[in-house]
Amino acid sequence: MQSTGLLAAIGWIETLLLGSTATIAATLAVAIVGFLLLEGRLDWRRGVRTLIGCFLIFGAPVIAAGLLAPASRTAVPREIAAETEIPPPPPRPPEHYDPYAGAALPQGW
Repeated sequence: MQSTGLLAAIGWIETLLLGSTATIAATLAVAIVGFLLLEGRLDWRRGVRTLIGCFLIFGAPVIAAGLLAPASRTAVPREIAAETEIPPPPPRPPEHYDPYAGAALPQGW
């Protein structure tokens, strides 16, 4: 019973932080900070900090998914790794090989 209540509370907080209320609050914050920056009443450090905070709040699900993705990957089984053998590189041309040797000379020489 407690786990469903806890999950419901976490879902409510997530909806509150990422829903329309948060979008309106972030839009107002960016507008107010931009206006104060234009008037010279706010230093740049605080304005940039506000913008980065908005990006982090709304980008948190994507950031978390990116950080957790490498942990969820599984290793490639040895049977599959043995089947996908890397082919050897093509043979190198001889040392005296010059692909542009005859390009500048007439054909009769």
